[in-house]
Amino acid sequence: MPNPPLFQDRHQAGEELARAVLAAVPPQPVIVYALPRGGLPVAEPVARHLQCPLDVVVAKKITEPEQPELAIGAVTADGHVLWMKQKPAWILNPGLRRAALEQAQQKAQSQLAQLTANRSPRPAKGAVAILVDDGIATGMTIAVAVQALREQQPAEIWIAVPVAPVGLIGSLNQWADRVIVLETPDPFWSVSRFYLDFPQVEMEEALTCLRMVT
Repeated sequence: MPNPPLFQDRHQAGEELARAVLAAVPPQPVIVYALPRGGLPVAEPVARHLQCPLDVVVAKKITEPEQPELAIGAVTADGHVLWMKQKPAWILNPGLRRAALEQAQQKAQSQLAQLTANRSPRPAKGAVAILVDDGIATGMTIAVAVQALREQQPAEIWIAVPVAPVGLIGSLNQWADRVIVLETPDPFWSVSRFYLDFPQVEMEEALTCLRMVT
């Protein structure tokens, strides 16, 4: 029998996640980083309750040309790349691999430019960087986002999400200094399955979330 929805929508999930993070956060500088666009409505309540800055780390899946829904890697806007261990045969072709990577990175750079126009970035150096998304399915994008944040030399990196597969918890704990996941349903299916209301987050909503937290 399929799992029932666990959250009404991203905003409600964010409020629940904020309470869990608030109970654990240390008394030192904190910055919340969302994976846009779906992570922003979840991250906004977290940053608001923590009374800390909200910023973004933009990462996009690298997909197979003929199967755009199939992720074979992930890349951040600033060029951090992570490939799946099991790679399809076409990825051995340098031209196809480079084209897929460049396409994903261009999407990430375009989205970052839209989200950060007239905003100064919030460097993570010395702070507890809390990386938030609306959920984790494969872990590719959040793993490469952690890589990007590590280069900024934060005091710690936390991963905080409403829902993730139980089988990924071990990997998440290897990637981050602390992991907060509200629900680990099994079987997992997909992130959207655990929300009653899960529309695509439009750019204006994403920008509104950023404007709500200074």
